[in-house]
Amino acid sequence: MDPREEARRLTELYDEVLGAGRVSGAPRPLVAESWERSLAAAVDPELDSPPMVISTELLESLREKHPLRAVLPLLRQTLTTIADEASHIMIVTDAQGLILWREGAADVRRQADRIALSEGASWSEDSIGTNGMGTALAADQPVQIHSAEHLVRRIHAWTCAAAPVHDPDTGKLIGAVDVSGPLRTVHPAMMALVTAAAQLAEGQLRVRMAAADEQLRARNMRHLIALGDTPGALLTPSGRVLAVQPLEWLPDRLEIADGADRVELGDGREAVVEQLDEGYLLRIPGVVRRTRASLRLKLLGADRPSATIGGREIALTLRRAEVLALLLLHPAGLTAEQLMLQLYGDDGNPTTVRAEMHRLRNVLGEGILDTKPYRFLAEVTGDVTDVQAALRTGDLATAITLYSGSLLARSDAPALRAERDELDATLRGAVLESKDAELLWRFAQTPVGAEDLEIFETLADVLPGVDSRRAAVSARLHRLAVES
Repeated sequence: MDPREEARRLTELYDEVLGAGRVSGAPRPLVAESWERSLAAAVDPELDSPPMVISTELLESLREKHPLRAVLPLLRQTLTTIADEASHIMIVTDAQGLILWREGAADVRRQADRIALSEGASWSEDSIGTNGMGTALAADQPVQIHSAEHLVRRIHAWTCAAAPVHDPDTGKLIGAVDVSGPLRTVHPAMMALVTAAAQLAEGQLRVRMAAADEQLRARNMRHLIALGDTPGALLTPSGRVLAVQPLEWLPDRLEIADGADRVELGDGREAVVEQLDEGYLLRIPGVVRRTRASLRLKLLGADRPSATIGGREIALTLRRAEVLALLLLHPAGLTAEQLMLQLYGDDGNPTTVRAEMHRLRNVLGEGILDTKPYRFLAEVTGDVTDVQAALRTGDLATAITLYSGSLLARSDAPALRAERDELDATLRGAVLESKDAELLWRFAQTPVGAEDLEIFETLADVLPGVDSRRAAVSARLHRLAVES
C-alpha cells in the first residue's frame, strides 16, 4: 500500500462521511465506532486548539506515582532507538490518555509540538477524537490510525500505532504505548512493534509483582501463622489472596472496601478483615478448630537427620533433609524456583524440586506440607531453630546443650552452607567472648569445637590450675598445634 495514496483515499472518505454528502464507502468498523464515540463526546472535527495541557508540577507528580515508570527503561530500549531511526516518537500515556513521556527524533518532536502531541497533553478520544493511543485505550486493543482515520482534520498528516497496557494484579488499564510519526514514516511493522512492547511491559510488571508478593509474604506471614488452627488468609492491598489456611477455601481475590472490617466470602461466610501495614489479614470467627500435626526435625550433628511426626520417627535422605531445613528456616514458604536456587544454585531445575516435593509429601503424610508456596502446615520445631532462638536471647548454656554439631554437615546446597557457617561462627564467637570455662569445655566436646585450636588455647588460659581437665586440654592443644 502506498501511504500517500491511502491517505488520499481516506481523506475522500472522511469528507464524504463527515460532510453528509454522497457516501461511496465506510471507514473500517473500529474507526467508525471511534468516530461515533468522539462525536458523541462533542469533539469538533475542525478543532484547532490543542488538547488540555496540565502543569509541569502536576505532570511530575503523576509520573512519580505511575506504575509504568518502573518499565520505562524497557520501553526506551524496545522503542526509542527504532523510533529515532524511523523518524518516529515513542509516547507513553496513563489510562486516561494523558501523555506522561515522549521521546524520539528531535525533528519529529518539533513537528509534534505543533499539534500538542507532547508531554502533559490529553489525547483521549473525549479530548481530541480518534487517535492511536486514545482509541487503543477506549477499545482496549492495539490499533493503528492512519491519516484521515483521525477524526480531527489537523492530525491527518500523522500516522500512529498504540497498544494498551494492563496491571497484572487487577487486570485494569494503566496506560498505553504509542509510536507516532508523519505520514511518510508509516511502516507495516509499527503495530507489531507496539503490541510486543506492551506485552513486554506487562511481563516486567508481572515479575515485579511476584517479587513484591514474596516480600509481603515474608514480612507478614507471621500474622497468618499466629492464627494457629483458625482459618485465615493473607491478602495484598488489592485483595489478591497470597496465602491461606486451610487449603482452597477462598477465591483468588476479594473486594475489600476502604475501612471495611468484614467481607463476604461469596459462599455465605463472613470474614473479619484486619488492616496490616501492607495488605490484609483475614480470619473467620466461630469455626471449629482442628488439631494440627506436630513435626520435629533433627538436622544438627553427625547422626542421620530425621523427622518425628506424632511420635513416629522417619529417617531422612540428605536431599529431603535439605528441603525440610530450608522450609524450617523460611517459615513464610518458598516457591519451586526459590528452592531450586537455594539447593542447586543456577544449575538447578524446578521440575526436579517439584518431583522431590511430591515424594516428600507422600512420605510425611497429609497435613504436613502446603504447595503454593511450599511451607509447613504442621506445628514444626527443629534443633537448628532452637539453637538460633537460644543465641538470640543470650542463653548460651541452652544453645550449647542443643547444639550437637553443624547443620547437615554433608550438604553442598549453597543456602545451607551459608546457614551452617553462620550458626557455627555465631555460637563459637559467643562462647569465646564469654571466657566461661564450662561453656568453653562443653563447646570443645562438639564435633566443631573438638578441632578448634583457638577454643583449646582459650580453655588453657581460663581453666584453674588444679582443674582435672587441664591434662586433656594440653594434650589436645599440642596435637592441634602440630597439625596446624
